[in-house]
Amino acid sequence: MQIDDIRLMITLAEEKNMRKAAERLFVSQPALSQRLQNLEKQMGSELFIRSQKGLIITASGEIILNYAKRMEETYQNMLEQLQILKSDISGTLKIAVSSVVAQYWLPPVLKRYVSQYPDVQVSLFTGWSSEITNRLYENEVHLAIVRGNQNWFGEKELLFSDELLLVDSKKHELADYKEIGRPFIQFKSNSNYYQLIQSWWYEHFNSLPKHEIVVDQIETCKQFVLNGLGFAILPSTVLHDVFDENIIKTPLFTKEHTRLFRDTYLLYNRDAMKLKQVEGFIESIRKKI
Repeated sequence: MQIDDIRLMITLAEEKNMRKAAERLFVSQPALSQRLQNLEKQMGSELFIRSQKGLIITASGEIILNYAKRMEETYQNMLEQLQILKSDISGTLKIAVSSVVAQYWLPPVLKRYVSQYPDVQVSLFTGWSSEITNRLYENEVHLAIVRGNQNWFGEKELLFSDELLLVDSKKHELADYKEIGRPFIQFKSNSNYYQLIQSWWYEHFNSLPKHEIVVDQIETCKQFVLNGLGFAILPSTVLHDVFDENIIKTPLFTKEHTRLFRDTYLLYNRDAMKLKQVEGFIESIRKKI
Protein backbone atom coordinates (compact mmCIF):
# COMPACT_ATOMS: atom_id res chain seq x y z
CA MET A 1 0.00 0.00 0.00
CA GLN A 2 1.15 3.51 -0.85
CA ILE A 3 0.74 6.41 1.57
CA ASP A 4 -2.14 7.69 -0.58
CA ASP A 5 -3.91 4.32 -0.19
CA ILE A 6 -3.42 4.50 3.58
CA ARG A 7 -5.00 7.95 3.77
CA LEU A 8 -7.80 6.84 1.45
CA MET A 9 -8.70 3.93 3.77
CA ILE A 10 -8.60 6.06 6.92
CA THR A 11 -10.62 8.90 5.39
CA LEU A 12 -13.31 6.63 3.97
CA ALA A 13 -13.64 4.83 7.31
CA GLU A 14 -13.97 8.13 9.19
CA GLU A 15 -16.41 9.84 6.82
CA LYS A 16 -18.43 6.76 5.70
CA ASN A 17 -19.41 8.88 2.71
CA MET A 18 -17.78 9.11 -0.73
CA ARG A 19 -18.58 12.79 -1.30
CA LYS A 20 -17.25 13.93 2.08
CA ALA A 21 -14.16 11.77 1.76
CA ALA A 22 -13.48 13.15 -1.72
CA GLU A 23 -13.71 16.70 -0.37
CA ARG A 24 -11.22 15.93 2.41
CA LEU A 25 -8.80 14.30 -0.03
CA PHE A 26 -9.20 17.10 -2.62
CA VAL A 27 -10.18 14.75 -5.43
CA SER A 28 -13.35 14.26 -7.47
CA GLN A 29 -15.84 11.63 -6.37
CA PRO A 30 -15.41 9.55 -9.56
CA ALA A 31 -11.61 9.63 -9.11
CA LEU A 32 -11.95 8.50 -5.50
CA SER A 33 -14.32 5.70 -6.51
CA GLN A 34 -11.81 4.52 -9.12
CA ARG A 35 -8.97 4.59 -6.57
CA LEU A 36 -11.04 2.50 -4.17
CA GLN A 37 -11.85 -0.02 -6.90
CA ASN A 38 -8.15 -0.29 -7.78
CA LEU A 39 -7.24 -0.84 -4.13
CA GLU A 40 -9.93 -3.51 -3.74
CA LYS A 41 -8.63 -5.23 -6.87
CA GLN A 42 -5.09 -5.05 -5.51
CA MET A 43 -6.17 -6.53 -2.15
CA GLY A 44 -8.49 -9.10 -3.73
CA SER A 45 -11.33 -8.18 -1.37
CA GLU A 46 -14.27 -5.81 -1.15
CA LEU A 47 -13.33 -3.21 1.47
CA PHE A 48 -16.54 -1.17 1.70
CA ILE A 49 -20.17 -1.96 0.98
CA ARG A 50 -21.84 0.93 -0.89
CA SER A 51 -25.35 1.68 0.36
CA GLN A 52 -27.82 4.58 0.16
CA LYS A 53 -26.90 5.50 3.75
CA GLY A 54 -23.18 5.55 3.03
CA LEU A 55 -20.21 3.21 3.24
CA ILE A 56 -20.09 0.14 5.49
CA ILE A 57 -16.65 -1.29 6.09
CA THR A 58 -16.25 -5.05 5.55
CA ALA A 59 -14.29 -7.52 7.68
CA SER A 60 -11.44 -7.35 5.14
CA GLY A 61 -11.64 -3.58 5.26
CA GLU A 62 -11.35 -3.61 9.06
CA ILE A 63 -8.14 -5.65 8.87
CA ILE A 64 -6.60 -3.33 6.28
CA LEU A 65 -7.79 -0.24 8.18
CA ASN A 66 -6.00 -1.37 11.35
CA TYR A 67 -2.76 -1.80 9.40
CA ALA A 68 -3.32 1.53 7.61
CA LYS A 69 -3.67 3.39 10.93
CA ARG A 70 -0.43 1.89 12.25
CA MET A 71 1.36 2.67 8.99
CA GLU A 72 0.08 6.29 9.04
CA GLU A 73 1.28 6.70 12.64
CA THR A 74 4.69 5.25 11.73
CA TYR A 75 4.91 7.59 8.73
CA GLN A 76 4.05 10.64 10.83
CA ASN A 77 6.58 9.60 13.49
CA MET A 78 9.25 9.37 10.79
CA LEU A 79 8.41 12.89 9.57
CA GLU A 80 8.55 14.21 13.12
CA GLN A 81 11.93 12.63 13.79
CA LEU A 82 13.27 14.18 10.59
CA GLN A 83 11.83 17.50 11.71
CA ILE A 84 13.84 17.38 14.93
CA LEU A 85 17.03 17.42 12.83
CA LYS A 86 16.05 20.59 10.99
CA SER A 87 16.87 24.06 12.21
CA ASP A 88 13.82 25.73 10.66
CA ILE A 89 10.48 25.27 12.37
CA SER A 90 8.00 23.56 10.09
CA GLY A 91 6.01 20.32 10.02
CA THR A 92 2.55 19.76 11.52
CA LEU A 93 1.32 20.88 14.93
CA LYS A 94 -1.56 18.68 16.12
CA ILE A 95 -3.68 20.31 18.84
CA ALA A 96 -6.86 19.17 20.56
CA VAL A 97 -8.80 21.97 22.27
CA SER A 98 -12.08 22.15 24.16
CA SER A 99 -14.76 23.92 22.14
CA VAL A 100 -15.12 26.90 24.49
CA VAL A 101 -11.37 27.57 24.49
CA ALA A 102 -11.22 27.18 20.70
CA GLN A 103 -14.01 29.70 20.20
CA TYR A 104 -13.15 32.39 22.72
CA TRP A 105 -9.49 32.12 23.79
CA LEU A 106 -7.43 30.34 21.13
CA PRO A 107 -7.84 32.52 17.97
CA PRO A 108 -5.43 35.36 18.95
CA VAL A 109 -2.89 32.84 20.28
CA LEU A 110 -3.05 30.83 17.07
CA LYS A 111 -2.87 33.98 14.94
CA ARG A 112 0.35 35.05 16.65
CA TYR A 113 1.80 31.55 16.31
CA VAL A 114 1.13 31.10 12.58
CA SER A 115 2.47 34.59 11.92
CA GLN A 116 5.70 33.68 13.70
CA TYR A 117 5.98 30.19 12.16
CA PRO A 118 4.33 30.35 8.71
CA ASP A 119 5.84 27.02 7.59
CA VAL A 120 3.99 25.06 10.29
CA GLN A 121 0.72 23.40 9.35
CA VAL A 122 -1.80 23.38 12.19
CA SER A 123 -4.15 20.41 12.62
CA LEU A 124 -6.88 21.35 15.09
CA PHE A 125 -9.43 19.10 16.80
CA THR A 126 -12.21 20.50 18.99
CA GLY A 127 -14.70 18.85 21.32
CA TRP A 128 -15.51 18.24 24.95
CA SER A 129 -12.57 18.09 27.35
CA SER A 130 -13.03 14.36 28.01
CA GLU A 131 -12.80 13.67 24.25
CA ILE A 132 -9.75 15.92 23.97
CA THR A 133 -7.89 14.07 26.73
CA ASN A 134 -8.61 10.74 25.04
CA ARG A 135 -7.02 12.01 21.82
CA LEU A 136 -3.88 12.88 23.78
CA TYR A 137 -3.82 9.45 25.46
CA GLU A 138 -4.06 7.83 22.01
CA ASN A 139 -1.15 9.99 20.71
CA GLU A 140 -3.38 11.47 18.04
CA VAL A 141 -2.25 14.99 18.99
CA HIS A 142 0.87 16.63 20.39
CA LEU A 143 -0.89 18.63 23.10
CA ALA A 144 -4.31 19.39 24.49
CA ILE A 145 -6.05 22.35 26.11
CA VAL A 146 -8.85 21.21 28.40
CA ARG A 147 -11.37 22.64 30.83
CA GLY A 148 -11.51 21.27 34.36
CA ASN A 149 -9.19 18.92 36.18
CA GLN A 150 -8.87 15.98 33.77
CA ASN A 151 -7.00 12.77 34.61
CA TRP A 152 -3.56 13.19 33.08
CA PHE A 153 -0.17 12.01 34.33
CA GLY A 154 2.09 13.85 31.88
CA GLU A 155 3.06 17.52 31.82
CA LYS A 156 0.30 19.86 33.02
CA GLU A 157 0.28 23.67 33.15
CA LEU A 158 -2.48 25.97 34.38
CA LEU A 159 -3.34 28.46 31.62
CA PHE A 160 -6.06 30.51 33.30
CA SER A 161 -8.92 30.36 35.79
CA ASP A 162 -12.36 31.30 34.53
CA GLU A 163 -14.90 32.73 36.98
CA LEU A 164 -18.42 31.34 36.68
CA LEU A 165 -21.16 33.96 36.78
CA LEU A 166 -24.93 33.84 36.96
CA VAL A 167 -26.05 35.97 34.01
CA ASP A 168 -29.52 37.46 33.61
CA SER A 169 -31.20 40.41 31.95
CA LYS A 170 -33.29 41.04 35.06
CA LYS A 171 -32.09 41.93 38.54
CA HIS A 172 -32.83 39.38 41.26
CA GLU A 173 -31.34 38.45 44.58
CA LEU A 174 -29.46 35.18 44.35
CA ALA A 175 -31.77 33.53 46.89
CA ASP A 176 -34.78 34.32 44.68
CA TYR A 177 -33.63 31.87 41.99
CA LYS A 178 -34.85 28.91 44.06
CA GLU A 179 -38.47 29.79 43.31
CA ILE A 180 -38.11 31.98 40.25
CA GLY A 181 -40.23 31.08 37.22
CA ARG A 182 -37.65 32.21 34.64
CA PRO A 183 -36.01 29.35 32.70
CA PHE A 184 -32.53 28.18 33.69
CA ILE A 185 -30.80 27.95 30.28
CA GLN A 186 -28.06 25.32 30.12
CA PHE A 187 -25.80 24.13 27.31
CA LYS A 188 -24.65 20.58 26.67
CA SER A 189 -21.21 20.01 28.17
CA ASN A 190 -19.05 17.26 29.57
CA SER A 191 -19.89 15.68 32.90
CA ASN A 192 -17.26 17.62 34.90
CA TYR A 193 -18.77 21.00 34.07
CA TYR A 194 -22.32 19.76 34.52
CA GLN A 195 -21.46 18.29 37.93
CA LEU A 196 -19.80 21.53 39.01
CA ILE A 197 -22.93 23.56 38.21
CA GLN A 198 -25.28 20.97 39.70
CA SER A 199 -23.23 20.75 42.90
CA TRP A 200 -23.32 24.51 43.32
CA TRP A 201 -27.07 24.63 42.66
CA TYR A 202 -27.88 21.89 45.19
CA GLU A 203 -25.55 23.45 47.77
CA HIS A 204 -27.63 26.62 47.68
CA PHE A 205 -31.17 25.52 46.77
CA ASN A 206 -31.42 21.77 47.49
CA SER A 207 -33.91 21.32 44.64
CA LEU A 208 -34.11 21.23 40.85
CA PRO A 209 -34.69 24.47 38.90
CA LYS A 210 -38.36 25.14 38.26
CA HIS A 211 -37.92 25.41 34.49
CA GLU A 212 -34.95 24.43 32.30
CA ILE A 213 -34.02 24.96 28.65
CA VAL A 214 -31.09 22.92 27.29
CA VAL A 215 -29.31 24.04 24.10
CA ASP A 216 -26.47 22.42 22.19
CA GLN A 217 -23.92 25.28 22.16
CA ILE A 218 -22.63 27.72 24.76
CA GLU A 219 -22.99 30.63 22.31
CA THR A 220 -26.67 29.77 21.82
CA CYS A 221 -27.09 29.77 25.59
CA LYS A 222 -25.42 33.19 25.80
CA GLN A 223 -27.63 34.66 23.08
CA PHE A 224 -30.78 33.35 24.76
CA VAL A 225 -29.78 35.15 27.96
CA LEU A 226 -28.86 38.37 26.15
CA ASN A 227 -32.33 38.33 24.56
CA GLY A 228 -34.06 37.97 27.91
CA LEU A 229 -35.26 34.37 27.55
CA GLY A 230 -33.92 33.27 30.92
CA PHE A 231 -30.77 33.09 33.04
CA ALA A 232 -27.62 30.96 32.81
CA ILE A 233 -24.35 30.20 34.56
CA LEU A 234 -21.54 31.06 32.15
CA PRO A 235 -17.73 31.36 32.32
CA SER A 236 -16.38 34.91 32.20
CA THR A 237 -14.36 34.11 29.04
CA VAL A 238 -17.61 33.77 27.10
CA LEU A 239 -18.75 37.20 28.31
CA HIS A 240 -15.64 39.21 27.37
CA ASP A 241 -17.60 41.14 24.71
CA VAL A 242 -20.77 41.76 26.76
CA PHE A 243 -20.85 45.38 27.93
CA ASP A 244 -24.63 45.87 28.08
CA GLU A 245 -25.46 47.57 31.38
CA ASN A 246 -28.80 45.76 31.43
CA ILE A 247 -27.07 42.36 31.67
CA ILE A 248 -26.50 41.43 35.31
CA LYS A 249 -23.42 39.31 36.07
CA THR A 250 -23.56 37.89 39.58
CA PRO A 251 -20.51 36.13 41.10
CA LEU A 252 -21.14 32.70 42.61
CA PHE A 253 -19.71 31.66 45.97
CA THR A 254 -19.16 28.26 47.50
CA LYS A 255 -20.24 27.53 51.06
CA GLU A 256 -16.63 28.27 52.04
CA HIS A 257 -17.26 31.83 50.72
CA THR A 258 -14.81 31.53 47.83
CA ARG A 259 -15.75 32.51 44.28
CA LEU A 260 -16.53 29.71 41.86
CA PHE A 261 -13.88 29.20 39.18
CA ARG A 262 -13.10 26.64 36.50
CA ASP A 263 -9.49 26.08 35.48
CA THR A 264 -8.12 25.55 31.97
CA TYR A 265 -4.98 23.42 31.54
CA LEU A 266 -2.37 22.71 28.90
CA LEU A 267 -1.52 18.99 28.73
CA TYR A 268 1.33 17.34 26.84
CA ASN A 269 4.01 14.66 26.99
CA ARG A 270 7.56 15.80 27.70
CA ASP A 271 8.79 14.03 24.55
CA ALA A 272 6.57 16.31 22.46
CA MET A 273 8.81 19.23 23.44
CA LYS A 274 11.53 17.70 21.24
CA LEU A 275 9.49 18.90 18.26
CA LYS A 276 10.33 22.51 17.53
CA GLN A 277 6.81 23.36 16.35
CA VAL A 278 5.41 22.10 19.67
CA GLU A 279 8.02 23.92 21.73
CA GLY A 280 7.28 27.12 19.79
CA PHE A 281 3.55 26.84 20.42
CA ILE A 282 3.97 26.26 24.14
CA GLU A 283 6.29 29.27 24.38
CA SER A 284 3.71 31.33 22.48
CA ILE A 285 1.03 30.33 25.00
CA ARG A 286 3.26 31.18 27.94
CA LYS A 287 3.76 34.69 26.57
CA LYS A 288 -0.02 35.23 26.59
CA ILE A 289 -0.49 34.10 30.18
